[in-house]
Amino acid sequence: MTDYGHDLLFGANPESPPEGSGDIVELAKLTEQVGLDLVTIADHPYIPDQLDTMALLSVIAARTSTVRVLPALANLPLRPPVALARTAATLDILSDGRFELGVGSGAVWDQIAAEGGPRHTPGESIAALEEAVRIIRALWTPGDPVRFDGRHYRLDGVAPGPFPVHDIPIWLGAYRPRMLQMTGRIADCWLPSSPYLPPERLAAANAIIDEAASDAGRAPQAVRRAYNIAGEFTVEGGGFLQGPPKAWVEPLADLALTQGISTFILYRIESADVIRQFAAETVPAVREIVAAERSRSSGQPA
Repeated sequence: MTDYGHDLLFGANPESPPEGSGDIVELAKLTEQVGLDLVTIADHPYIPDQLDTMALLSVIAARTSTVRVLPALANLPLRPPVALARTAATLDILSDGRFELGVGSGAVWDQIAAEGGPRHTPGESIAALEEAVRIIRALWTPGDPVRFDGRHYRLDGVAPGPFPVHDIPIWLGAYRPRMLQMTGRIADCWLPSSPYLPPERLAAANAIIDEAASDAGRAPQAVRRAYNIAGEFTVEGGGFLQGPPKAWVEPLADLALTQGISTFILYRIESADVIRQFAAETVPAVREIVAAERSRSSGQPA
């Protein structure tokens, strides 16, 4: 049983068809209006009829004032780390410290290669991602020009900056052991998705992250655990997150208290009504259960 003690966050990962891309901004604004905490946007730069994720996030940040915004996850092979670091820092400055950076190692290699990106093996993609994270953090830190001689990236005296106005967390998505180990070593947040890593597999993945964090001299709780949750509000239940909004409460509270998940994001959501129902009927009850159990466990009054 693991509860890393992080405050609970809830958000939405809005999607809409290309002809309705403006709907994403409206769903993001609604996410803030109903009191949720963050908006994430998928990044598929090789799909030409989708709006650019970083440009879209800049508009969302400009039209909101409280939600955190982040790419989930920025496609590293098509977004070099120097440019990614500077874009992230700029968006953090312009949003008054509300930008967070999710970075992905890449997939769909045929399309990436067609656009001039590298075609990495799984091992190469992991190594490139670790190098990129080191470079990004170095460029966010005031000091001497950055020099880096890696296998995938080389910098020869690059001036750091601009500098974000808050310590931007770096989110990684990971499913297999090597990526999970890297997450434990260097990430601030882990973001898997329930269709690809169902709840019954969270414990094993968490154990790998925890061990890697400890081996690197970090506390396991240094890595926030987030979860893209795919489900459907239905009249009757029928599996994980299949049922009315109230039926989602106990499964999500259980994941917070037993698997350490502290950030729940509605995955690939297109419905304003689902966002409203989630915020009104599910989120407050999850917060209440988790707060009560944490108070009981600590011996403090709720």
